[in-house]
Amino acid sequence: MGRATLAGVLGGVVGVSEDGAWLRIDSLDLEARGVARDLAGKVVFVEGALPGEEVQVDVQRRRAHWEQGSARALRSESTQRARPVCPHFGLHAGACGGCKMQHLDASGQIAVKQRVLEDALWHLGKVRAEGILRPIEGPSWGYRGRARLSVRFVAKKKTVLVGFHERKSSYVADMQSCPILAPHAGRLLMPLRELIGAMQLRDRIPQVELAVGDDATALVLRHLGALSGADLDRLRVFGAEHAVQWWLQPGGPQTARPLDDADSALGYRLAEFDVAISFRPTDFTQVNTPVNRALVSRAVRLLAPSRDERVIDWFCGLGNFTLPLAKRAGGVLGIEGNEALIEQARRNAVSNGLASTARFAPCDLFELPPGALRAYGTAHKWLVDPPREGALALVKALCELRGAADWQPPSRILMVSCNPATLARDAGLLVHQAGYRCTQAGIVNMFPHTAHVEAIALFDAP
Repeated sequence: MGRATLAGVLGGVVGVSEDGAWLRIDSLDLEARGVARDLAGKVVFVEGALPGEEVQVDVQRRRAHWEQGSARALRSESTQRARPVCPHFGLHAGACGGCKMQHLDASGQIAVKQRVLEDALWHLGKVRAEGILRPIEGPSWGYRGRARLSVRFVAKKKTVLVGFHERKSSYVADMQSCPILAPHAGRLLMPLRELIGAMQLRDRIPQVELAVGDDATALVLRHLGALSGADLDRLRVFGAEHAVQWWLQPGGPQTARPLDDADSALGYRLAEFDVAISFRPTDFTQVNTPVNRALVSRAVRLLAPSRDERVIDWFCGLGNFTLPLAKRAGGVLGIEGNEALIEQARRNAVSNGLASTARFAPCDLFELPPGALRAYGTAHKWLVDPPREGALALVKALCELRGAADWQPPSRILMVSCNPATLARDAGLLVHQAGYRCTQAGIVNMFPHTAHVEAIALFDAP
Protein backbone atom coordinates (compact mmCIF):
# COMPACT_ATOMS: atom_id res chain seq x y z
CA MET A 1 0.00 0.00 0.00
CA GLY A 2 2.85 2.39 0.79
CA ARG A 3 3.02 5.85 2.23
CA ALA A 4 0.77 7.71 -0.18
CA THR A 5 -2.12 5.25 -0.04
CA LEU A 6 -2.00 4.95 3.74
CA ALA A 7 -3.14 8.55 3.93
CA GLY A 8 -5.92 7.90 1.46
CA VAL A 9 -7.23 4.87 3.32
CA LEU A 10 -7.08 6.33 6.81
CA GLY A 11 -7.83 9.91 5.89
CA GLY A 12 -4.58 11.25 7.31
CA VAL A 13 -1.86 13.50 5.92
CA VAL A 14 1.43 11.96 4.80
CA GLY A 15 4.33 13.43 6.74
CA VAL A 16 6.72 12.74 9.57
CA SER A 17 6.60 13.19 13.31
CA GLU A 18 8.59 15.95 14.93
CA ASP A 19 11.66 13.84 15.63
CA GLY A 20 11.28 11.72 12.48
CA ALA A 21 11.73 8.46 14.38
CA TRP A 22 10.36 5.22 12.96
CA LEU A 23 8.61 3.10 15.58
CA ARG A 24 7.91 -0.62 15.25
CA ILE A 25 4.42 -1.72 16.30
CA ASP A 26 4.51 -4.78 18.57
CA SER A 27 0.82 -5.37 19.33
CA LEU A 28 -2.68 -3.88 19.48
CA ASP A 29 -4.36 -2.69 22.67
CA LEU A 30 -8.01 -3.02 23.68
CA GLU A 31 -8.87 0.07 21.61
CA ALA A 32 -7.28 -1.43 18.46
CA ARG A 33 -4.36 1.02 18.65
CA GLY A 34 -0.89 -0.09 17.71
CA VAL A 35 1.50 -0.30 20.67
CA ALA A 36 5.18 0.63 20.28
CA ARG A 37 8.05 1.89 22.40
CA ASP A 38 10.24 4.84 21.51
CA LEU A 39 14.01 4.95 21.94
CA ALA A 40 13.62 5.93 25.59
CA GLY A 41 11.34 2.97 26.27
CA LYS A 42 8.16 5.06 26.58
CA VAL A 43 4.95 3.35 25.41
CA VAL A 44 3.37 4.96 22.35
CA PHE A 45 -0.22 4.18 21.31
CA VAL A 46 -0.67 4.66 17.57
CA GLU A 47 -4.07 4.76 15.87
CA GLY A 48 -4.14 3.30 12.38
CA ALA A 49 -1.03 1.13 12.88
CA LEU A 50 -0.83 -2.67 12.88
CA PRO A 51 1.58 -5.15 14.48
CA GLY A 52 4.81 -5.60 12.50
CA GLU A 53 4.59 -2.20 10.81
CA GLU A 54 7.03 0.66 11.17
CA VAL A 55 5.38 4.07 11.42
CA GLN A 56 6.10 7.70 12.00
CA VAL A 57 3.68 9.21 14.48
CA ASP A 58 1.78 12.45 14.79
CA VAL A 59 1.62 12.70 18.61
CA GLN A 60 -1.51 14.29 20.04
CA ARG A 61 -1.09 13.54 23.75
CA ARG A 62 2.07 13.34 25.85
CA ARG A 63 2.29 12.00 29.38
CA ALA A 64 5.21 11.04 31.62
CA HIS A 65 5.02 7.35 30.81
CA TRP A 66 3.13 7.18 27.51
CA GLU A 67 2.19 9.05 24.37
CA GLN A 68 -0.76 8.77 22.02
CA GLY A 69 -0.99 9.68 18.35
CA SER A 70 -1.86 8.52 14.88
CA ALA A 71 0.13 7.02 12.03
CA ARG A 72 1.30 9.57 9.46
CA ALA A 73 3.79 7.58 7.42
CA LEU A 74 4.27 3.86 7.01
CA ARG A 75 6.87 1.34 5.92
CA SER A 76 7.08 -2.44 6.38
CA GLU A 77 3.35 -2.69 5.82
CA SER A 78 1.53 -5.59 7.49
CA THR A 79 0.29 -8.35 5.19
CA GLN A 80 -2.97 -8.18 7.15
CA ARG A 81 -3.68 -4.55 6.28
CA ALA A 82 -7.00 -4.26 4.44
CA ARG A 83 -8.68 -1.51 2.49
CA PRO A 84 -11.70 -0.33 4.52
CA VAL A 85 -15.08 -0.89 2.90
CA CYS A 86 -16.88 2.00 4.58
CA PRO A 87 -16.26 5.50 3.17
CA HIS A 88 -16.85 6.98 6.61
CA PHE A 89 -14.01 5.02 8.28
CA GLY A 90 -10.69 6.72 9.01
CA LEU A 91 -8.65 8.94 11.27
CA HIS A 92 -9.70 12.21 9.65
CA ALA A 93 -11.98 14.78 11.28
CA GLY A 94 -15.60 13.77 10.94
CA ALA A 95 -14.86 10.05 10.52
CA CYS A 96 -17.38 7.68 12.08
CA GLY A 97 -16.34 6.22 15.42
CA GLY A 98 -18.45 3.07 15.12
CA CYS A 99 -15.65 0.83 13.81
CA LYS A 100 -11.94 0.84 14.65
CA MET A 101 -10.54 -2.22 12.86
CA GLN A 102 -11.61 -2.01 9.22
CA HIS A 103 -7.97 -1.54 8.22
CA LEU A 104 -7.20 -5.05 9.57
CA ASP A 105 -8.43 -8.10 7.64
CA ALA A 106 -10.99 -10.42 9.22
CA SER A 107 -8.55 -13.17 10.20
CA GLY A 108 -6.26 -10.62 11.80
CA GLN A 109 -9.14 -9.20 13.84
CA ILE A 110 -9.93 -12.67 15.17
CA ALA A 111 -6.28 -13.27 16.12
CA VAL A 112 -6.04 -9.93 17.93
CA LYS A 113 -9.20 -10.58 19.93
CA GLN A 114 -8.04 -14.07 20.86
CA ARG A 115 -4.77 -12.57 22.11
CA VAL A 116 -6.68 -9.96 24.12
CA LEU A 117 -8.67 -12.71 25.83
CA GLU A 118 -5.64 -14.87 26.64
CA ASP A 119 -3.63 -11.89 27.88
CA ALA A 120 -6.50 -10.73 30.11
CA LEU A 121 -6.99 -14.18 31.62
CA TRP A 122 -3.30 -14.49 32.43
CA HIS A 123 -2.30 -10.96 33.42
CA LEU A 124 -5.48 -10.09 35.35
CA GLY A 125 -6.64 -13.48 36.62
CA LYS A 126 -3.47 -15.61 36.50
CA VAL A 127 -5.52 -18.19 34.61
CA ARG A 128 -4.58 -20.18 31.51
CA ALA A 129 -7.30 -22.13 29.76
CA GLU A 130 -6.40 -25.79 29.21
CA GLY A 131 -7.83 -25.61 25.69
CA ILE A 132 -8.64 -22.81 23.23
CA LEU A 133 -12.00 -22.99 21.50
CA ARG A 134 -12.38 -22.24 17.82
CA PRO A 135 -13.69 -18.65 17.45
CA ILE A 136 -17.40 -18.23 16.83
CA GLU A 137 -17.77 -16.19 13.65
CA GLY A 138 -20.49 -14.98 11.34
CA PRO A 139 -20.93 -12.47 8.51
CA SER A 140 -18.40 -9.62 8.52
CA TRP A 141 -20.79 -7.13 6.92
CA GLY A 142 -24.48 -6.41 7.26
CA TYR A 143 -24.57 -8.23 10.58
CA ARG A 144 -25.88 -5.60 12.95
CA GLY A 145 -29.58 -5.84 13.73
CA ARG A 146 -29.57 -3.50 16.72
CA ALA A 147 -28.23 0.04 16.93
CA ARG A 148 -28.87 3.35 18.65
CA LEU A 149 -28.56 5.98 15.98
CA SER A 150 -27.97 9.51 17.18
CA VAL A 151 -29.94 12.32 15.53
CA ARG A 152 -28.97 15.95 15.27
CA PHE A 153 -30.68 18.80 13.46
CA VAL A 154 -27.96 21.21 12.27
CA ALA A 155 -29.79 24.51 12.00
CA LYS A 156 -26.97 26.38 10.23
CA LYS A 157 -26.87 23.81 7.45
CA LYS A 158 -30.60 23.12 7.57
CA THR A 159 -29.93 19.41 7.57
CA VAL A 160 -30.40 16.40 9.83
CA LEU A 161 -27.63 13.90 10.63
CA VAL A 162 -28.48 10.32 11.57
CA GLY A 163 -25.81 7.80 12.53
CA PHE A 164 -23.02 7.08 14.99
CA HIS A 165 -20.81 9.65 16.69
CA GLU A 166 -17.60 10.89 15.14
CA ARG A 167 -14.33 9.50 16.47
CA LYS A 168 -13.56 10.97 19.90
CA SER A 169 -16.43 13.42 19.59
CA SER A 170 -20.02 14.00 20.66
CA TYR A 171 -20.88 15.19 17.14
CA VAL A 172 -22.90 12.93 14.86
CA ALA A 173 -20.98 11.73 11.81
CA ASP A 174 -22.28 12.80 8.41
CA MET A 175 -23.15 9.29 7.18
CA GLN A 176 -24.93 8.31 4.00
CA SER A 177 -24.58 4.54 4.49
CA CYS A 178 -23.39 1.94 7.00
CA PRO A 179 -22.16 -1.46 5.76
CA ILE A 180 -22.25 -3.13 9.18
CA LEU A 181 -26.00 -2.56 9.62
CA ALA A 182 -28.42 -5.12 8.26
CA PRO A 183 -28.60 -4.17 4.54
CA HIS A 184 -32.20 -2.94 4.52
CA ALA A 185 -31.51 -0.95 7.72
CA GLY A 186 -28.31 0.59 6.32
CA ARG A 187 -30.32 1.92 3.39
CA LEU A 188 -32.60 3.85 5.75
CA LEU A 189 -30.06 6.48 6.85
CA MET A 190 -30.69 9.00 4.09
CA PRO A 191 -34.49 8.48 4.05
CA LEU A 192 -34.50 8.99 7.82
CA ARG A 193 -32.57 12.22 7.46
CA GLU A 194 -35.13 13.47 4.95
CA LEU A 195 -38.08 12.34 7.09
CA ILE A 196 -36.90 13.95 10.32
CA GLY A 197 -35.85 17.10 8.48
CA ALA A 198 -39.45 17.52 7.35
CA MET A 199 -40.93 17.01 10.83
CA GLN A 200 -42.07 19.91 12.99
CA LEU A 201 -40.31 18.37 16.03
CA ARG A 202 -37.01 17.80 14.19
CA ASP A 203 -34.91 19.73 16.70
CA ARG A 204 -36.22 17.65 19.64
CA ILE A 205 -35.51 14.16 18.33
CA PRO A 206 -32.15 12.95 19.73
CA GLN A 207 -32.21 9.27 18.82
CA VAL A 208 -33.69 6.53 16.66
CA GLU A 209 -33.18 2.99 17.92
CA LEU A 210 -33.10 0.18 15.38
CA ALA A 211 -34.25 -3.37 16.17
CA VAL A 212 -34.43 -6.10 13.52
CA GLY A 213 -36.33 -9.34 14.06
CA ASP A 214 -36.66 -12.34 11.78
CA ASP A 215 -39.86 -11.06 10.21
CA ALA A 216 -40.10 -7.36 11.06
CA THR A 217 -38.01 -4.26 11.70
CA ALA A 218 -38.83 -1.58 14.27
CA LEU A 219 -37.61 1.98 14.68
CA VAL A 220 -38.00 3.58 18.10
CA LEU A 221 -38.28 7.37 17.92
CA ARG A 222 -37.00 9.14 21.03
CA HIS A 223 -38.84 12.47 21.14
CA LEU A 224 -38.63 15.25 23.73
CA GLY A 225 -41.96 16.85 22.96
CA ALA A 226 -45.44 16.09 21.69
CA LEU A 227 -45.64 14.95 18.06
CA SER A 228 -48.15 16.77 15.88
CA GLY A 229 -50.74 14.96 13.83
CA ALA A 230 -48.79 15.87 10.69
CA ASP A 231 -45.61 14.36 12.11
CA LEU A 232 -47.43 11.15 13.05
CA ASP A 233 -48.79 10.92 9.52
CA ARG A 234 -45.26 11.32 8.14
CA LEU A 235 -44.11 8.42 10.30
CA ARG A 236 -46.95 6.21 9.05
CA VAL A 237 -46.20 6.98 5.41
CA PHE A 238 -42.49 6.25 5.98
CA GLY A 239 -43.30 3.00 7.78
CA ALA A 240 -45.50 1.78 4.96
CA GLU A 241 -42.97 2.75 2.28
CA HIS A 242 -39.98 1.10 4.00
CA ALA A 243 -41.78 -1.81 5.72
CA VAL A 244 -40.87 -0.78 9.28
CA GLN A 245 -42.97 -0.35 12.40
CA TRP A 246 -42.61 2.80 14.46
CA TRP A 247 -42.47 2.88 18.24
CA LEU A 248 -42.60 6.17 20.14
CA GLN A 249 -40.48 6.75 23.25
CA PRO A 250 -41.21 10.03 25.08
CA GLY A 251 -39.22 9.04 28.21
CA GLY A 252 -37.14 6.09 29.36
CA PRO A 253 -37.13 2.72 27.57
CA GLN A 254 -40.17 1.57 29.55
CA THR A 255 -42.27 4.32 27.93
CA ALA A 256 -41.82 2.96 24.39
CA ARG A 257 -45.12 2.08 22.73
CA PRO A 258 -46.04 1.14 19.15
CA LEU A 259 -47.37 3.97 17.02
CA ASP A 260 -50.23 1.78 15.84
CA ASP A 261 -51.97 -1.07 17.63
CA ALA A 262 -51.32 -3.39 14.69
CA ASP A 263 -47.59 -3.34 15.44
CA SER A 264 -46.34 -5.87 17.93
CA ALA A 265 -43.26 -7.35 19.55
CA LEU A 266 -40.44 -8.62 17.33
CA GLY A 267 -38.93 -12.08 17.44
CA TYR A 268 -36.18 -14.44 16.34
CA ARG A 269 -35.98 -18.21 16.15
CA LEU A 270 -33.37 -20.59 17.48
CA ALA A 271 -34.22 -23.32 14.98
CA GLU A 272 -31.87 -25.94 16.40
CA PHE A 273 -33.95 -25.98 19.58
CA ASP A 274 -37.34 -25.13 18.03
CA VAL A 275 -37.53 -22.06 20.24
CA ALA A 276 -38.89 -18.60 19.39
CA ILE A 277 -37.89 -15.51 21.41
CA SER A 278 -40.19 -12.49 21.37
CA PHE A 279 -38.92 -9.07 22.42
CA ARG A 280 -39.80 -5.41 22.48
CA PRO A 281 -37.49 -3.23 20.38
CA THR A 282 -36.10 -1.59 23.54
CA ASP A 283 -35.35 -4.93 25.24
CA PHE A 284 -31.75 -6.13 25.34
CA THR A 285 -30.96 -8.68 22.64
CA GLN A 286 -27.70 -9.51 20.90
CA VAL A 287 -26.90 -7.28 17.93
CA ASN A 288 -25.68 -10.15 15.74
CA THR A 289 -28.39 -12.79 15.30
CA PRO A 290 -26.34 -15.34 13.27
CA VAL A 291 -23.51 -15.28 15.81
CA ASN A 292 -25.99 -15.43 18.69
CA ARG A 293 -27.50 -18.62 17.24
CA ALA A 294 -24.03 -20.17 17.01
CA LEU A 295 -23.21 -19.00 20.55
CA VAL A 296 -26.37 -20.54 22.03
CA SER A 297 -25.67 -23.80 20.21
CA ARG A 298 -22.12 -24.01 21.55
CA ALA A 299 -23.16 -23.00 25.07
CA VAL A 300 -25.68 -25.82 25.28
CA ARG A 301 -23.16 -28.32 23.90
CA LEU A 302 -20.47 -27.25 26.37
CA LEU A 303 -22.78 -27.39 29.38
CA ALA A 304 -24.22 -30.69 28.10
CA PRO A 305 -27.14 -30.85 30.57
CA SER A 306 -29.03 -34.11 30.94
CA ARG A 307 -32.63 -34.79 31.88
CA ASP A 308 -31.69 -35.53 35.48
CA GLU A 309 -29.83 -32.23 35.93
CA ARG A 310 -30.95 -28.79 37.08
CA VAL A 311 -29.39 -25.67 35.56
CA ILE A 312 -29.38 -22.03 36.69
CA ASP A 313 -29.09 -19.33 34.03
CA TRP A 314 -27.80 -16.20 35.80
CA PHE A 315 -28.53 -12.84 34.08
CA CYS A 316 -31.03 -14.72 31.90
CA GLY A 317 -32.62 -11.75 30.11
CA LEU A 318 -35.43 -12.85 27.81
CA GLY A 319 -34.49 -16.53 28.02
CA ASN A 320 -32.01 -16.60 25.13
CA PHE A 321 -30.10 -19.43 26.83
CA THR A 322 -32.75 -20.53 29.34
CA LEU A 323 -35.27 -21.87 26.86
CA PRO A 324 -32.80 -23.88 24.72
CA LEU A 325 -31.32 -25.32 27.93
CA ALA A 326 -34.83 -26.26 29.04
CA LYS A 327 -35.08 -28.46 25.94
CA ARG A 328 -32.19 -30.56 27.26
CA ALA A 329 -32.18 -30.29 31.08
CA GLY A 330 -34.61 -31.55 33.68
CA GLY A 331 -35.29 -28.00 34.78
CA VAL A 332 -33.83 -24.50 34.35
CA LEU A 333 -34.13 -21.49 36.62
CA GLY A 334 -33.51 -18.14 34.93
CA ILE A 335 -32.54 -15.28 37.23
CA GLU A 336 -32.48 -11.63 36.19
CA GLY A 337 -32.52 -8.26 37.92
CA ASN A 338 -34.90 -6.57 35.48
CA GLU A 339 -38.46 -7.60 36.31
CA ALA A 340 -39.80 -6.44 32.94
CA LEU A 341 -37.40 -8.84 31.21
CA ILE A 342 -38.44 -11.60 33.62
CA GLU A 343 -42.09 -11.13 32.66
CA GLN A 344 -41.25 -11.30 28.95
CA ALA A 345 -39.10 -14.39 29.58
CA ARG A 346 -42.05 -16.08 31.29
CA ARG A 347 -44.27 -15.27 28.32
CA ASN A 348 -41.63 -16.73 26.01
CA ALA A 349 -41.55 -19.89 28.10
CA VAL A 350 -45.33 -20.23 27.89
CA SER A 351 -45.45 -19.63 24.13
CA ASN A 352 -42.80 -22.33 23.62
CA GLY A 353 -44.55 -24.85 25.85
CA LEU A 354 -41.76 -24.73 28.44
CA ALA A 355 -43.53 -23.15 31.42
CA SER A 356 -43.11 -26.28 33.53
CA THR A 357 -39.40 -26.71 32.70
CA ALA A 358 -38.15 -23.12 32.54
CA ARG A 359 -38.92 -20.96 35.55
CA PHE A 360 -37.79 -17.43 36.28
CA ALA A 361 -37.11 -15.31 39.36
CA PRO A 362 -36.04 -11.68 39.89
CA CYS A 363 -32.90 -10.94 41.90
CA ASP A 364 -30.39 -8.12 42.26
CA LEU A 365 -27.32 -10.00 41.07
CA PHE A 366 -24.96 -7.18 42.05
CA GLU A 367 -25.95 -7.58 45.72
CA LEU A 368 -25.97 -11.32 46.37
CA PRO A 369 -24.91 -12.53 49.83
CA PRO A 370 -24.12 -16.22 50.29
CA GLY A 371 -27.44 -16.82 52.07
CA ALA A 372 -29.38 -15.59 49.04
CA LEU A 373 -27.37 -17.89 46.78
CA ARG A 374 -28.04 -20.85 49.06
CA ALA A 375 -31.79 -20.14 48.86
CA TYR A 376 -31.83 -20.98 45.14
CA GLY A 377 -30.83 -24.54 45.97
CA THR A 378 -28.48 -26.95 44.30
CA ALA A 379 -27.92 -26.79 40.56
CA HIS A 380 -25.69 -29.18 38.69
CA LYS A 381 -24.60 -26.57 36.15
CA TRP A 382 -24.58 -22.80 35.73
CA LEU A 383 -24.63 -20.45 32.77
CA VAL A 384 -23.51 -16.93 33.68
CA ASP A 385 -24.00 -14.11 31.13
CA PRO A 386 -23.43 -10.79 32.95
CA PRO A 387 -23.14 -7.24 31.60
CA ARG A 388 -19.76 -5.52 31.34
CA GLU A 389 -19.48 -5.23 35.13
CA GLY A 390 -19.15 -9.00 35.37
CA ALA A 391 -20.53 -11.33 38.04
CA LEU A 392 -18.38 -10.42 41.02
CA ALA A 393 -21.08 -10.71 43.70
CA LEU A 394 -22.22 -14.09 42.38
CA VAL A 395 -18.70 -15.49 42.16
CA LYS A 396 -17.77 -14.20 45.62
CA ALA A 397 -20.88 -15.82 47.09
CA LEU A 398 -19.95 -19.11 45.43
CA CYS A 399 -16.42 -18.90 46.84
CA GLU A 400 -17.75 -18.26 50.35
CA LEU A 401 -20.13 -21.24 50.17
CA ARG A 402 -17.52 -23.58 48.78
CA GLY A 403 -17.19 -26.47 51.22
CA ALA A 404 -20.40 -25.67 53.14
CA ALA A 405 -22.06 -28.87 54.35
CA ASP A 406 -25.57 -27.76 53.37
CA TRP A 407 -24.82 -26.59 49.82
CA GLN A 408 -23.44 -28.28 46.73
CA PRO A 409 -21.63 -26.10 44.12
CA PRO A 410 -22.23 -26.68 40.41
CA SER A 411 -19.95 -29.18 38.71
CA ARG A 412 -19.67 -27.01 35.58
CA ILE A 413 -19.95 -23.27 34.92
CA LEU A 414 -20.02 -21.58 31.53
CA MET A 415 -19.34 -17.85 31.58
CA VAL A 416 -20.37 -15.68 28.62
CA SER A 417 -18.68 -12.29 28.79
CA CYS A 418 -18.66 -8.97 26.93
CA ASN A 419 -15.62 -7.72 28.87
CA PRO A 420 -12.35 -9.73 29.00
CA ALA A 421 -11.15 -7.78 32.04
CA THR A 422 -14.09 -8.65 34.29
CA LEU A 423 -14.15 -12.19 32.91
CA ALA A 424 -10.49 -12.56 33.92
CA ARG A 425 -11.20 -11.16 37.38
CA ASP A 426 -14.09 -13.58 37.93
CA ALA A 427 -12.10 -16.48 36.43
CA GLY A 428 -9.28 -15.82 38.87
CA LEU A 429 -11.67 -16.18 41.81
CA LEU A 430 -13.24 -19.36 40.41
CA VAL A 431 -9.84 -20.98 39.86
CA HIS A 432 -7.79 -19.76 42.81
CA GLN A 433 -10.46 -19.54 45.51
CA ALA A 434 -13.25 -21.90 44.45
CA GLY A 435 -10.96 -24.59 43.03
CA TYR A 436 -12.34 -24.83 39.50
CA ARG A 437 -10.28 -25.57 36.37
CA CYS A 438 -10.62 -23.33 33.34
CA THR A 439 -10.90 -26.14 30.81
CA GLN A 440 -11.74 -24.14 27.66
CA ALA A 441 -12.01 -20.53 26.51
CA GLY A 442 -12.47 -18.71 23.24
CA ILE A 443 -13.79 -15.58 21.60
CA VAL A 444 -17.15 -14.76 20.07
CA ASN A 445 -16.81 -12.26 17.22
CA MET A 446 -20.12 -10.55 17.89
CA PHE A 447 -18.93 -7.16 16.61
CA PRO A 448 -16.66 -7.51 13.53
CA HIS A 449 -14.52 -4.45 12.69
CA THR A 450 -14.75 -3.13 16.24
CA ALA A 451 -12.40 -3.63 19.18
CA HIS A 452 -15.22 -5.13 21.23
CA VAL A 453 -14.31 -8.62 22.50
CA GLU A 454 -16.92 -11.15 23.61
CA ALA A 455 -15.77 -14.46 25.02
CA ILE A 456 -16.83 -17.70 26.68
CA ALA A 457 -14.97 -19.70 29.30
CA LEU A 458 -15.79 -23.13 30.71
CA PHE A 459 -14.98 -24.09 34.29
CA ASP A 460 -15.12 -27.62 35.70
CA ALA A 461 -14.96 -28.69 39.33
CA PRO A 462 -11.89 -30.84 40.13
